[in-house]
Amino acid sequence: MDLASAQFKPAARAALQDTDLQEAMAENRRFAAHVRRQVDLTPDFQALRDRAKAIKDHTLAHLDHYLERYEAEATRRGTQVHWARTPEEAQDAVLAICRQANARHVIKGKTMIGEEMGINAALARASIERHETDLGEYILQLADEPPSHINGPAIHKTLRQVQALFHEHHQGLGRDHYLLDPIELLDEARRLLRERFVNADVGITGANFLIAEDGSHVLVTNEGNGDLASTLPRVRIVLASIEKVLPTLADAGTHLQLLALSATGQPLTSYTSIYGGPSQGDDLDGPEECHVVLLDNGRSEMLAGEFRPMLRCIRCAACMDNCPVYNWVGGHAYGWIYPGPMGSVWTPNLVGLEQTTDLPNACTLNGRCAQVCPMQIPLPDMMRVLRSRQWSQRLTARTSRWGLTLWAAIARRPALYRRLTALLAQALGRLGQVRGRFRHLPMAGHWTRERDMPAPQGATFQQLWRQRQSQKNEEHR
Repeated sequence: MDLASAQFKPAARAALQDTDLQEAMAENRRFAAHVRRQVDLTPDFQALRDRAKAIKDHTLAHLDHYLERYEAEATRRGTQVHWARTPEEAQDAVLAICRQANARHVIKGKTMIGEEMGINAALARASIERHETDLGEYILQLADEPPSHINGPAIHKTLRQVQALFHEHHQGLGRDHYLLDPIELLDEARRLLRERFVNADVGITGANFLIAEDGSHVLVTNEGNGDLASTLPRVRIVLASIEKVLPTLADAGTHLQLLALSATGQPLTSYTSIYGGPSQGDDLDGPEECHVVLLDNGRSEMLAGEFRPMLRCIRCAACMDNCPVYNWVGGHAYGWIYPGPMGSVWTPNLVGLEQTTDLPNACTLNGRCAQVCPMQIPLPDMMRVLRSRQWSQRLTARTSRWGLTLWAAIARRPALYRRLTALLAQALGRLGQVRGRFRHLPMAGHWTRERDMPAPQGATFQQLWRQRQSQKNEEHR
């Protein structure tokens, strides 16, 4: 996916005018409310969060040790581990494996790390046919679009749009009617994908967790496509990033509970599978070869700095599902793989702040993302750090810099600040006393375009506070 984060503002404005997108995002808001209810009904959720955070903090503090142990145990089980510093190195590793297997057809499960690696484009350049097996990803393959959500990649599509895509791209199936029922759409996709599962040369999936103690990896899905992609083809390729490692399988159990609850409100996902290396002599199924491609892509630098907590992320999407900005503009407006609050921190760290200046500012700093994050990642704090870096690197817009410089000059002079704010409050209070609100304000057009601005009562907060304190003192005398 090409980086387009620099176009966040125009993309967000277009998204707000997209009626289909707004219909789809309204459905996502209802789903997020359902998930919150399920989380709230979990009595030990906070204790679970604390335990998972402690496990991950310990792992990150000893990441080199656990990665080396994972590689040793995975190799012992017959898995070939490939290290990639950059997405280009990851692409080279995957293509080399596919060429060695003489692969012409690849089936692929949903993997955001695969998106970060650019695997889809790499396979296309190598003339290797790719078939997405996650239903959301399959819909997006028909639409030729990138995902807009890390769990529900096609969440921005309405049912009408999916119906139209199936009608357009499935003309050769001999069907003479337009499918309307979601069950019929699902059955049609299943029939098409079954043949592709059977005929694939290579299966590519992601991994939710890598287990250092035994070299296995954990994969969770709600469709079962990950299991078919992992066991039917002759060659299995697992794509993961280095922070996915955990010390033990018991540690993964703790994180699995959090992941399912925070992502979909389930106690556990429908399919939770643990895979080791290639099939052994007495195995009934499984690949002849198993490869794991591990991507760094800037994570080592994050590990050494103040953004280390971001590496605790388990990709549950709770932050974006509860974000007022994401839930109105959708994922594509963010211009890269990771949208929402987590993307506003991940993307500047992975591709550079210069190309992503709008993302840390695409936030009201209401703190909801940190509140719902199962791994207790302080996302608003990290966005403040990125905003500070923008300022120090002079990446902030000139008008914003002038405005903030003027405000800072006034704020450093308390007497002047109190006098000016008192005059402004009085003026606005008088001007708005008839209606009690303003429909238009100079230099606040973006605010009043969507809502009215309540008129002040004529006094500042500090003046009202002093009046209240004076009244209390009089009452105590």
